[in-house]
Amino acid sequence: MSLKIVHNVNLIQQDAPALPATLWIRNGRIENIESGLSSLPEGDYEYIDGQGHQLIPGMIDVHIHGANGFDMMDGSETSIQEVSRACADTGCTSFLVTSVSSTIEELLAMIRSVKRVIGHEVGAKIAGLHLEGPYLNPKRKGMQNERFLRHPNLAEMKDIFNEADGLIKMVTIAPELPGGMELISFLKEMGVVIAIAHSDASYEEAKQAFAAGASHVTHCFNGMRPIHHRDPGLVVAAFEEEHVSLQAIVDGIHLHPAIVRMMHRLKGPDGMVLITDALQAMGLGDGNYVFGGHHVTVTEGVARLADGTLASSTVTMNEALRLTVETGISLIDAVKMASTTPARILGLDTVGRISTGFDADLVLLDEQCQVQWTMIKGDIVYLKEIKY
Repeated sequence: MSLKIVHNVNLIQQDAPALPATLWIRNGRIENIESGLSSLPEGDYEYIDGQGHQLIPGMIDVHIHGANGFDMMDGSETSIQEVSRACADTGCTSFLVTSVSSTIEELLAMIRSVKRVIGHEVGAKIAGLHLEGPYLNPKRKGMQNERFLRHPNLAEMKDIFNEADGLIKMVTIAPELPGGMELISFLKEMGVVIAIAHSDASYEEAKQAFAAGASHVTHCFNGMRPIHHRDPGLVVAAFEEEHVSLQAIVDGIHLHPAIVRMMHRLKGPDGMVLITDALQAMGLGDGNYVFGGHHVTVTEGVARLADGTLASSTVTMNEALRLTVETGISLIDAVKMASTTPARILGLDTVGRISTGFDADLVLLDEQCQVQWTMIKGDIVYLKEIKY
């Protein structure tokens, strides 16, 4: 049955108040949107009752490492598929498979697994790869394993790109390292999003990197030189550059709510992206894990190394959405930051918005941002279990 009608939803659409709506979906794309509870046609179609819940465009996570006990750096197709499933269950319809610093052999094995899985995902679709490292500064390593950190190596990076067959969409580097600016020039030629983090770049070094082609800051404020009134650093440089967008881990741990509000006030929803940066503890919770070659302990949902360093997060995209709204940011802007803005940054032309001709990548949320169902290209891939 090619036609589906989604009825009785509150449409959360950019730059417009939430309104009751009915959507016609055919062959995986949005064919028509009618405001109000329009009368339903006669004929053969699949009817989906939204029960008055909020309908948003599928969220896009540009930075996730694992979920439900599975770490995508282990090189297995199973781990990638389980993360795809977990993403869909939490309202994410596309994601970037994100690496951590490792040996070249481990990274290439992960890339090969992604190539085997892409196009056959059980849940959220793989939008590409995000390489977080290994060209990062040990001084701001965070949870990145110093054993694998190294200076930018252009020959090595070219080998990685050759293996990836065009799947690399984002690369996070520390531009102040020797060879950093040369690497930015190469990445710009390759057309990928150049992000900065795990960096001790000064204000001047960051401005140089942004002028050369860097346009994104990974997990802003975390893993970089802090702001000082005589040494403003990377963050202030990013705030000053209109073309630079910022990632935010909104989990109540990595960023104080006032910082989230400040980022939103200075960059707006078009310059800010919600991410999870989740490790395999997402969906499982407290316990002991091995991630990036480290032993990680999760207590009350917070992941830390033995020395207390934060080690990624356990937040989900729908939780990040809810927590963002709880800081005082509107749901419309939060949805932009979770869906529309990452789609634009990645150059994904048919997702990230609820609009005629766009893919029917949709998420139905209740008032607490709990996912009721997730639809990808017109097919429901997750449906909340109703308990009686």
